[in-house]
Amino acid sequence: MQNELIAFIQNFDSVVQPLTKASSLAYWNASISGKEEDWKKSEELNIELTKVFANKEDFAILKRIKESEAITDELLKRQLDVMYNAYLGNQVDTGLLNSVISLQTEIEQKYSNFRADVNGKKLSDNEVEEVLKTSTSSVELKQVWEGHKAIGPVVAQDIINLVKKRNEIAEELGFNNYHEMSLKLSEQDPAEISSLFDELDTLTRDSFAGLKGEIDTYLSNRDNVKMEELMPWHYQNRFFQEPPAIYSIDLDKYYEGRNIETLTTDYFLGIGLDISDMLAKSDLYEKPGKNQHAYCIDIDNHGDVRVLCNIKPNQNWMGTMLHEFGHANYDKYIDPQLPFALRNPAHTFTTEAIAMFFGRMSSNATFLVDMKLTDSADAGKVAAEGFKVLRLEQLTFSRWAQVMYRFEKAMYENPDQDLNQLWWDTVEKYQMIKKPEGRNMPDWATKIHVALYPCYYHNYLLGELLASQFANHLQTAVATSGDVEADMKATGEYFKSNVFMPGARYQWNEMIEKATGEKLTARYYAMQFVQ
Repeated sequence: MQNELIAFIQNFDSVVQPLTKASSLAYWNASISGKEEDWKKSEELNIELTKVFANKEDFAILKRIKESEAITDELLKRQLDVMYNAYLGNQVDTGLLNSVISLQTEIEQKYSNFRADVNGKKLSDNEVEEVLKTSTSSVELKQVWEGHKAIGPVVAQDIINLVKKRNEIAEELGFNNYHEMSLKLSEQDPAEISSLFDELDTLTRDSFAGLKGEIDTYLSNRDNVKMEELMPWHYQNRFFQEPPAIYSIDLDKYYEGRNIETLTTDYFLGIGLDISDMLAKSDLYEKPGKNQHAYCIDIDNHGDVRVLCNIKPNQNWMGTMLHEFGHANYDKYIDPQLPFALRNPAHTFTTEAIAMFFGRMSSNATFLVDMKLTDSADAGKVAAEGFKVLRLEQLTFSRWAQVMYRFEKAMYENPDQDLNQLWWDTVEKYQMIKKPEGRNMPDWATKIHVALYPCYYHNYLLGELLASQFANHLQTAVATSGDVEADMKATGEYFKSNVFMPGARYQWNEMIEKATGEKLTARYYAMQFVQ
């Protein structure tokens, strides 16, 4: 039985490795160019890759080996578990799988090419964010916010159709819906995740309500609007997933005129992580037709790691670059001797944790001093005000993640319900902002993750919990020499040895326990941000 599994893995690797590389390259090229022919090639290769995992004869072999419980070698058992879950999610009619891929590609192309139309002027997402952040005109803010939301009706029905197709897949495989299936196949217990979100809701609700009062007072004065008349477009962000700049510190000023690429390179090199090879292959600035967001992609699970961004010299994009190259370092430093199926992070949320740990640095006083963006005389003020900004960011994001998790869960449970109303009911409950009177538009469809990165958003919040757990462990058990340079190197070495190198060798909570001494807990996040 063990020999049969080894032979299966060898054949699997010979087929999947080149297909993975070709598919990843095609997606990379399409997301940069936005061209129809590039998206078509990406779709075709994605279908070819999916065919491998849809093969029923191969799955029958894996199922028989798994159910025999004859595999005792730990590394082989882990590969078996990972491959079994990957195949299980695709054991349905290939026509249905292909239609899902085609529809996803079509929707992504619409998002990629969309630009908000405001009084005849096309605005990129960066430009929309800039107006929402800087304008104090309620008329202009509303126009720009509504201009961005115009993507909703373009993709909403397609997304509903996609949700139903995904549910068909899940139901064929014996799951209640796609949301439940996604969590279980990624080794998460849906009941545990819901319980954790309930706990976090309770933990953060009152603290957020207090901060929300500060936000509303600030915005009311700034925009000359009565507090009870504040609308979603006043919150300086398309989704209120990031907080308005209500504190006196202006973190953007530290990055004005600075080279964000150089800062990112220098920071990671300072902790012993060289990103120059990845930077050389990345695409970091705005282009027509290009994906307007940011992501990291491991092209071949063997060192070709790239980042897509649309950077500007501000704190948001500094944080994003640190975030994305956090992902990139995780991918780069996974042990290349691991079997191909295990050359991935332990879980999607563990790589999010690393990305978030580093992303937080953009408002960190020590980072600003170390990178010579300010001096030690200013550091005290930055430390106090920077933490207030970070805490506000964390609690604001935590409430936004509640919206995404609960909306998606309910949407997959019943995609025929009034999703427009469900969205605003959820927004009002968790973010405490009002739906514009009489509005009945698919605003939920304007968030690209709902369509293209389904049942994933909760991992961002789990990542924040783990980032705080890592930070606590580093502070109390790793970076304790008192020598700044030595402690920075110790941080990089800790992550390389304990988090990056193991890849997916261990189930995610086992990796976390080995790396920090305990399983995932919300304790350190609460200690850090909930007061």
